[in-house]
Amino acid sequence: MEELNRLFTLHYGAKPEAINKLKGAGSNRIYYRLSNSENIAIGVIGESTIENKAFIQLAQHFNQKGLNTPKVFCHSDDYTYYLQEDLGDIALFDIIAEGRISGKFNNNEKEILKNTISQLPSLQFLGAENLDFSHCYPQAEFDHDTVMWDLNYFKYCFLKATGVEFFEPALENDFRKLSQLLLEENSNTFLYRDFQSRNVMIKDGNPFFIDFQGGRKGPIYYDVASFIWQAKANLPEDLKEELVQTYLKSLAKFKHVNEADFKNKLGIFVFFRNLQVLGAYGFRGYFEKKQHFIESIPFAIKNLKGLLHEYSTLFPHLIDVLTKMCNLPEFNMKEEVKFDNSKLTLTINSFSFKKGIPEDNSGNGGGYVFDCRGMNNPGRYDEYKQLTGLDKPVIDFLEEQGEITKFLESIYKLAETHVEEYLTRGFTSLMFNFGCTGGQHRSVYSAQHLAEYLHKKYGIYIKLSHREQNIQQEFNLITL
Repeated sequence: MEELNRLFTLHYGAKPEAINKLKGAGSNRIYYRLSNSENIAIGVIGESTIENKAFIQLAQHFNQKGLNTPKVFCHSDDYTYYLQEDLGDIALFDIIAEGRISGKFNNNEKEILKNTISQLPSLQFLGAENLDFSHCYPQAEFDHDTVMWDLNYFKYCFLKATGVEFFEPALENDFRKLSQLLLEENSNTFLYRDFQSRNVMIKDGNPFFIDFQGGRKGPIYYDVASFIWQAKANLPEDLKEELVQTYLKSLAKFKHVNEADFKNKLGIFVFFRNLQVLGAYGFRGYFEKKQHFIESIPFAIKNLKGLLHEYSTLFPHLIDVLTKMCNLPEFNMKEEVKFDNSKLTLTINSFSFKKGIPEDNSGNGGGYVFDCRGMNNPGRYDEYKQLTGLDKPVIDFLEEQGEITKFLESIYKLAETHVEEYLTRGFTSLMFNFGCTGGQHRSVYSAQHLAEYLHKKYGIYIKLSHREQNIQQEFNLITL
């Protein structure tokens, strides 16, 4: 932390007045937002100095080409610490949340998706101009070795974990055939490798690209497959086609392609990318115990399932194994029950027990009351006394303790059961209340997170009140 402080002071000529830890995702890097009254930046700590160096050198090259990537201001001599441009907190994945949940994307969501993929060819072609690919980590080029690493990543981190039997020589033979098809076309373009909506930040309405440190020289199809067939993006088929057409139109500025040939080659990469993604989900979910990767597995299986019939002749043993794997009960996504969510109103409150439990004005009498006082109270510490459960330092404090996450996991399950029952039976109101000592930290965090969780899952109308903070919020109905 001292080194990030030093870098900020060196770059801006003044010390940071606030340093807030940011929530991590899939990587092992640690991010902080450093700021004072005039300046703001993101500080990064990464154990892999080779990976950090790749990101920094790629970012500098892309900035010179005028591409929408974060500027890197400075770094430590050993590349363990660096300071980069703050692109805000809004990821494309969050911007398209309503569409992802409902499967119905509005015009604004479609336009930002199209705007994003229309910029991909610039990154692929301009980004490759005069780029020293030897800076790329861990490989300079997408080749047979990297393909086999990804396929074996899938085999050992996911397939073996499912317990599905396979004959290794036959599987490896199909892997080699798949590799040959993927590498048919020589390419001198930049392959982003993890081009998906979580790695696109939206700033002033424009997409900016992050986490490209794993990029290398490689074919253009890979990134198109990654973006449009991202497991949890939940894009409908007609929107996928619109995005492919948007990409092809932008691609024409750099290269002419035959549309039918392009789509045939793209299909192979979609198939391969699904296997690679499942390998990553297996490692991050099964081995590192990161829940959102586990939750993404059924979506990736659903994508893969729709591709199997196309390649049964090309890869007979692989497709046979994948068919058995996809039909495992744990991967079968339940058909979502279509509820009429327009009738139910949820009321969610945070409150102080000292001032009494909130009244139910619906006429139905009551609802759930959860006591948050068993968890460590941030209000006991001076630095949190003026803050609430909506503020980042308090959120970090509660989540790092781990108690509140475990507490809410059981409440989410209970709430889901109750909400679905009410939706099925056509009931009109349901209340959840969270109380703590002052109605300021633990209860506010819990009420806010339950409201966001249930709205994201069911699209229902929610009235949220942090009573003691005099804060009200409405979550509008999303028609399913």
